[in-house]
Amino acid sequence: MASHAVKATMPAGSTKSHQDLGLLIPIIALLGLSIVMVFSASMSASSLEQGPALSVLRQQGLFVLLAVMLMFAISRIPLNLVEKAGPLLVILSMLVLAAILLPGVGTEVWGSVRWIRLGPVNLQPSEFAKVFLIIYIAGFLTRKKEEMRIFSQGILIVAIVLAMFGGLLLMEPDFGSTVVIVATVFGMMFLGGIRYFHFFMILGIAVMGGVLLVTFAAYRMQRIVGFMDPWSDPMNKGYQLIQSYIAFGRGGWSGIGLGESIQKLNYLPAARTDFLFAVIGEELGFIGVLCVLGLFLALIWHAFALSRKAESLGNLFACRLAQGIGLLIAIEVLINTGVNMGVLPTKGLPLPFISQGGSSLLASSMAMGLLFAVARETTPQPGRKR
Repeated sequence: MASHAVKATMPAGSTKSHQDLGLLIPIIALLGLSIVMVFSASMSASSLEQGPALSVLRQQGLFVLLAVMLMFAISRIPLNLVEKAGPLLVILSMLVLAAILLPGVGTEVWGSVRWIRLGPVNLQPSEFAKVFLIIYIAGFLTRKKEEMRIFSQGILIVAIVLAMFGGLLLMEPDFGSTVVIVATVFGMMFLGGIRYFHFFMILGIAVMGGVLLVTFAAYRMQRIVGFMDPWSDPMNKGYQLIQSYIAFGRGGWSGIGLGESIQKLNYLPAARTDFLFAVIGEELGFIGVLCVLGLFLALIWHAFALSRKAESLGNLFACRLAQGIGLLIAIEVLINTGVNMGVLPTKGLPLPFISQGGSSLLASSMAMGLLFAVARETTPQPGRKR
């Protein structure tokens, strides 16, 4: 009897271990790469900007440690509590985003008021707001499953919440985060089964709004012009993109070697943050770039695999939550790598898990903690009836 009991529990345990490792391995690899590449990108520039390179290494190592602790803490929270907290979290996010715009509350960096100063660090609330909004939308799509096919009872409410979020972000201004949030929510609604007519209607409105926002903002138009023809103004509008091109070109197939980047020596702006992917391309080459993209692909694939399993078990909230997190990571990676490689216009967005900084890293770790919670609640446990 005992042997039969042991055999009965083994499949569940092995499945849980497989799911956890499927998430844990790419996450740990990306976090380890973050420490190595941020240190590599700061070895020369940091002595001029913020002290010895070891201080940057210690800071990034501390953020990674906090991120891992936060990820595992959140993974233990029951998803039913997460779902219930969704409306409160989205209200709290909008209040904080609004508070940033008040004089004396937000901190201005590079012409944008996106940060709140907490002691020695700046936190960017919009990074956490992305995760909180995904939680809310996942719960809304679960509760309003039938109403989502009725425009006034489902999609209109989501559109109002999204417009409020987007308006607050654009006032900072933070056009990049607005695009990420809108694209993620649209993807969640599409996967949630809304009518095609409604989807393409609001998509058309959003695209027209984006075009108007770019057209009536001179600095956004300059970025488009610089993207279309960076060589027309190589020392100004096209500077970042040209330096990124040079970095990838120098990297070739196998890279010039870890720590040997030339572009990080004050040629490539934001080499440790928005353009760290270009430094990876220069030092680790095409092979290194493929490895990084492969890690992200494994993570995103696992998120959608978890969503399919949750849906098959009837856990609709877990399904929508995993889809939203998978979409969020995929869109952020697509935009950052696309900008670095010259496929998309220049926009300041960090590469999840890898770029220097605390806000993006901690927010991404929160999202991964929620994925671990989905994996836990969609895995049969010994002695628990499904």
